[in-house]
Amino acid sequence: MPKIVDHDRYRRELLAQCLSLFAEQGFGAVTMRQIAGSLGVSTGTLYHYFPNKESIFVQLVEEYCNQDVPKFFAQAPIDATPEEKLRCVMAFFLANYQAFQQQLLIWIDYYQHCQYAGKDSNTVLQQFWQQTQQQLGAYLQWPPEQVDGLLIYLDGLLLQCLYGRSETDIARQIDAFCQLYRSR
Repeated sequence: MPKIVDHDRYRRELLAQCLSLFAEQGFGAVTMRQIAGSLGVSTGTLYHYFPNKESIFVQLVEEYCNQDVPKFFAQAPIDATPEEKLRCVMAFFLANYQAFQQQLLIWIDYYQHCQYAGKDSNTVLQQFWQQTQQQLGAYLQWPPEQVDGLLIYLDGLLLQCLYGRSETDIARQIDAFCQLYRSR
């Protein structure tokens, strides 16, 4: 009896393993052959699921967008005060800080690679930003400019790893931000 393979599930499993590889070696440095070797599959198998390295990245971004946002809303209180909603967003951010940090650093690497190669990198990243902005705006009931400010602040917190800031430092910054929000 032939083996029945759930191709979509297998593709997602391969994607999940690619994130750590991109994080370790950098998007620009890793080749499809190295990705296949790291995943323990043939290059033919890898090319069956992904036509190129950029496709892997784009699907990774889409996968995380499709996971993170529903994961947040599954636990987010609907009938809460605006401050409670903001604190819920910040708690989710802090609980997933390391994963978000890894994602952002890979996205920066991808952006640099595309700039160097003369390719357009903005489409997938812009779509992610817009989707996140719309969904957060609807949840917080904030206009797009305020949501942009929040997302820019969160991206800045993610980059604090470059300066050796700990998650405890980040938690204090988040608390200070929420206090500022309350006092406005």
